[in-house]
Amino acid sequence: MKDFPSCFGENGVQVADASCTSASATTILPTEVKASQNIVTCVYKCKLLGKSRLIIINWSKNLVGHCFSVEIEDLTRKCLSRIDVKPSLFTKRKGSKCVLVDFVTVDVYWDLTNARFGTSPEPVEGYYVGLGFKGEMVLLVGDLKKEVLKKTKYMPTSSRILKREHVFGKKVYATRAQFKDNGQIHDLRIECDTFGLDDPKLVVRLDSKIVMQVKHLVWKFRGNSMISVDGIPVEVYWDVHNWLFGSPAGNAVFMFQTCAGADKSGSFADRSIVPWPYSQSSSFCLTLYAWKNE
Repeated sequence: MKDFPSCFGENGVQVADASCTSASATTILPTEVKASQNIVTCVYKCKLLGKSRLIIINWSKNLVGHCFSVEIEDLTRKCLSRIDVKPSLFTKRKGSKCVLVDFVTVDVYWDLTNARFGTSPEPVEGYYVGLGFKGEMVLLVGDLKKEVLKKTKYMPTSSRILKREHVFGKKVYATRAQFKDNGQIHDLRIECDTFGLDDPKLVVRLDSKIVMQVKHLVWKFRGNSMISVDGIPVEVYWDVHNWLFGSPAGNAVFMFQTCAGADKSGSFADRSIVPWPYSQSSSFCLTLYAWKNE
């Protein structure tokens, strides 16, 4: 974060309108990840102004506190509008902001006053972020939806299509995962010890239950396998080459994609570069970049 959040911004936060570039949501350098310690990107597809739009929410954390940005794009990845919200640790974390999309005003609302955070910069509970247009909620995320819907007649019909997160650990890399809208939130753990072992093993757990194991990882450092989550087939891709043979500062990549429209070719190298299944409206993709703590 380049500037210290002002304690005298509107509604107790500092809101900065930023120029839009697609790289802001997709290209993150290792040094930037290390500086912020964690970054979570969530992508939602919804109808706005009669057209399909992508709403990208980036959650981040630094020494000052938790921050987030909201970016509105069309399906070609052209940015239409973006705001950055930088709440201060010492003030009320609630507000709203008007942005222009195709010369029409769209309202962005948020309330992090009672937000509770875990190890991730994305709140666990006690918050909401919403986009509204002429009394209609286009997008609404968080667990305080009832409070917001009291003010509007419309229920948002958006769908979450992607979540991307940078996680850190030594042997265990953990996050929370929801593989379908309004579905169960699971504890997802990836366990792998590659230090000093001749034959490391990869284990994936869902709510403490082992759902996937990869033995002889030195020979199977890239691959894919199928698991079932909430009755839905989920394709798991992994690439741990950097952990085994690359730079000590390198990261492994894991992708979990529901199989509606999923690519079954097993070629993960190309998929890891552009894990953005925008054309697959019925699928969801979770991508984890796992960094080893030094």
